[in-house]
Amino acid sequence: MSSNAPFPSVFVSHGAPTLILETSAGRDFLAGLGRRLGRPSAILAVSAHWTTGGPAVSGAAAPETIHDFYGFPDALYRMRYPAPGAPELAGRIAELTGAAVDPAQGLDHGAWVPLMLMYPDADIPVAQLSVMPHRSAGDHIALGRQLASLRRDGVLILASGGAVHNLREFRFGGTGTAAWATGFAGWLDRTLETGDALALGDWLTASPDARRAHPSDEHFLPLPVAFGAAGPQPKTERLHAGFEHGSLGMHAYAFTSGDVS
Repeated sequence: MSSNAPFPSVFVSHGAPTLILETSAGRDFLAGLGRRLGRPSAILAVSAHWTTGGPAVSGAAAPETIHDFYGFPDALYRMRYPAPGAPELAGRIAELTGAAVDPAQGLDHGAWVPLMLMYPDADIPVAQLSVMPHRSAGDHIALGRQLASLRRDGVLILASGGAVHNLREFRFGGTGTAAWATGFAGWLDRTLETGDALALGDWLTASPDARRAHPSDEHFLPLPVAFGAAGPQPKTERLHAGFEHGSLGMHAYAFTSGDVS
């Protein structure tokens, strides 16, 4: 990536917490993504697993690693991602968006699992931004647009959720993929490729498979933040595609635009 070009905003699907312990195409993709993108000055992780009523950003100087899952292998609970926090970045985000700064919020697994694979040295400052399940995807696009100028300063906006995320139909090791899952993924590809912000903002009615692909909204909402952060006319590159465990779409996208004002 050119040193003069703004960082893209990126959406990744983080899958199950065990992704980091597995051998899979999704894990291999994330393990190579940091090298592909290059080293940012800081990272803003937008995670599906921190939900709030209004926008909030973590201001911790040394964010803890949050193990926000239950019943998984002990090895997961021993993992730590000791990256430094980014309080100054958090303050700037608060100015840009009106977000509340939470001085105690750590990094949940939606943030630290992909980051541990992408940037294993844990030496890049990280702040985390919440999503708001009671607000629309359109509101999250607007939130992303407020963050667009950060990319000019080398900040990687890394949104982490799931392209398709239906745990009700999760089958560990399952290889078949249902028509509703591939249908939603295809709709998402087409919508992002054409830069259709109206369809993305109205995703629950624009795609007939939306609610089955996402029985709740939180794993979808990081994506419109990344889309919005590329500005009003984003260009989309699909970085990865595929399904794991039958109902988890592991698709990833990068969004770029010349307008980061």
